[in-house]
Amino acid sequence: MYLAWLLRTEGGMSFAQRLFATSSVDRLRAFSKGKTLRRALTAKDLVAIGLGTMIGGGIFTTIGTGIKGAGPAVIVSYLLAGLTSFFAALCYAELGAMVPVAGSAYTYAYATMGKLFAWIIGFALVFEYGISAAPVAQQFSAALQDVMKSAGFALPTWAQSSNLVMSGPWWDVSHYDFAHSQVDIVGALFVLALSVLLSIGIRESATTNNIFVVLKIGALLVFIIAGVFLFNPANLHDFAPHGWGALSPFGGSADYNSTAQPYGIIAIAAYVFFSYIGFDTATTTAEECKNPQVDVPLGVLGALGIGTLIYCATAVVLVGAVPWSQVPIKDPLVFALAPLHLPFISAIIVIGVLAGTTSVALSSLLGQSRIFYVMARDKMLPPVVAKIHPRFKTPATTTMLTGAVVALLTLIVPLNQLLNLVNIGTLIAFTVVCAGVLYLRHRKPDLPRTFRVPFVPLFPILGIVCSLFLAVFGLSRTTWEWFAAALIIGLIFFFSYGFRKSNPDEIGPVEEPEGLQLVD
Repeated sequence: MYLAWLLRTEGGMSFAQRLFATSSVDRLRAFSKGKTLRRALTAKDLVAIGLGTMIGGGIFTTIGTGIKGAGPAVIVSYLLAGLTSFFAALCYAELGAMVPVAGSAYTYAYATMGKLFAWIIGFALVFEYGISAAPVAQQFSAALQDVMKSAGFALPTWAQSSNLVMSGPWWDVSHYDFAHSQVDIVGALFVLALSVLLSIGIRESATTNNIFVVLKIGALLVFIIAGVFLFNPANLHDFAPHGWGALSPFGGSADYNSTAQPYGIIAIAAYVFFSYIGFDTATTTAEECKNPQVDVPLGVLGALGIGTLIYCATAVVLVGAVPWSQVPIKDPLVFALAPLHLPFISAIIVIGVLAGTTSVALSSLLGQSRIFYVMARDKMLPPVVAKIHPRFKTPATTTMLTGAVVALLTLIVPLNQLLNLVNIGTLIAFTVVCAGVLYLRHRKPDLPRTFRVPFVPLFPILGIVCSLFLAVFGLSRTTWEWFAAALIIGLIFFFSYGFRKSNPDEIGPVEEPEGLQLVD
């Protein structure tokens, strides 16, 4: 009965036509020129916003494991992840300038490939924005606990670790050692605290974000400059001890154990790819740009370029300062500078970690609210998702529910598995964005484009190939299975609600919450 209802013809459109109905690019462009969000951001602000989300938890979280798994060749892994992001960034820049509307990859998918792909990408962005706050919170927790220990304070033993003690897959409770389990209480409370702040109306201004960016980048620059004095070319010997890794589908992990150390350049490239997540955040603020046709491309490419340069410089200095086999997974930057016997430099690094992880987690939770807001505006989600609190003028209920789920993940799911879940969602989003450029170049070649991806179709195709290559060959089967299972649940909801309610020719009136504004 329900299947017959789905397949029926409605308004002269078949099931397939409704499934792949697109949101008119011309309509979106017209909407972006109307009375929407306040336009106050410049290209400089977008670069800062991109770096604010991109630099922080990623480099501090992944570089220790990256060096263990690839040796000095972690530099190549960062370059490979950066190259994949570069092709995607070019496509984001073209679409962001052409369709200057909030929503990032979700909006682009709706404008090019239709409802179904828009929903899938909106769902994938939950991994990129929502879940990404969890591993960053775990990094914040680790750094804060180190500071507390140095001051003579320590949490109870059962609450000092971010990983549950287990002997098998984290989803199988029979493998958990609950008698000696260690959960990340600090990380979970950190997420809940940020969610409360967002719910009561905290406003992330461009100026505040710029301060966080200066602190984070300053800490990494201090490390690079100080680490140069310890650089020893001999430490680069045995450059790629694990080679390219297991070049087979789903070869990113040795087994189903989510805490398994990935090995090889390819698996590590997929792992450290988490460091690059965030440069596309600039596209979610397109409706707040003074000149989005120019500002969005400069913001996206500027953030990625600066971030890549800093990442590669940090990796080079780290593997040159310490033999790769001695680099610890935890606090590798502080460990590398220990021979200098300069406590204030280590303090600067720790401040950078705390400031960076705080702003990244806050921006990620904020970005998730933006995605939910746009999807509710398009009636892909129920209006209650973007319901505004009468006093705080924020989507408080949705923000707290999102925060509760992320806090639970922070509490019990190991770091490596969290990173993989975030990475797969982002790589899928990158794939669709690159495909969207190819589609619009073919179907609507005359649309005004203030920025154009060079060497089309080569560069978008390379973006698709690189993204799928890292996802298939760099991530584990477990990650794919969990993503597929979650996607099936999401599709059930889509056909139950979004498919019926959404109309690509309409944008529903949804009140803009104060908690989503980036400037006063």
